[in-house]
Amino acid sequence: MSNLSNLKGFLFDLDGVLYTGSNAVEGAVEAIEKLRASYICRFVTNTSTLSLASLQKKINALGFAIPTNEIISAPQATLLYLQSQQNPACRLLLAEDVKRDFAEFNQTMTTANYIVIGDIGSSWSYTLLNQVFNDLMQGAKLIAIHKNKFWQTEYGLQMDIGGFVGALEYASGVKAMIIGKPSADFFQIALDDMGLKSSEVAMIGDDIDVDVDGSQQIGLTGVLVKTGKYRQSYAEASQVKPDLLIDSIADLPKLFGL
Repeated sequence: MSNLSNLKGFLFDLDGVLYTGSNAVEGAVEAIEKLRASYICRFVTNTSTLSLASLQKKINALGFAIPTNEIISAPQATLLYLQSQQNPACRLLLAEDVKRDFAEFNQTMTTANYIVIGDIGSSWSYTLLNQVFNDLMQGAKLIAIHKNKFWQTEYGLQMDIGGFVGALEYASGVKAMIIGKPSADFFQIALDDMGLKSSEVAMIGDDIDVDVDGSQQIGLTGVLVKTGKYRQSYAEASQVKPDLLIDSIADLPKLFGL
């Protein structure tokens, strides 16, 4: 527990940590309220199905009171990256709600120099994959909002976009730029926003690969919760060892005397 005494802030994953689907994790609302009162907090997510406004609306409808400026999403980090590029022409494989945040960019289905991949649910098909493959073979750059393997839904585990990104990388030979977790750049954006060093911040997540290993790689304390996509057999088989394993985010405040 000694490595926790110097903490000044927390990064929290959303889906699987604060809530699953449309249900808040028991005790999460109260836990976040206590922690935000005493620590600098940011909420970091690879969720690519909701615009920033819709994401905040969903979170707060579950009982949380989290302002937009404390939410750092992978789509928003992607937006910042594209704004730094010269005249990007984008093919956006994104949910319609998320596309609203990208309205400033030229969007094309035929002459894209950037392919941006997020969660498009059941819209994936061989035809679509082959179209994107040909875009990449003609020189387009590949941006993946994340490369998660799977995620927890109200109906059980579901394959995430990582498999599709991997297939496109394998076929085209083009390596994707991964914007969200576990990208070191993504974590650094959050740290810079908090004004803290990595040794002063803990990442709380349900994904041992993306949340725990990703954060530990740049010096954060990695805390794994047994909610969301957590599976004991998967965690025990992993080479990654969390700095702390807790049943739920509801248990976190009492570890700090809150």
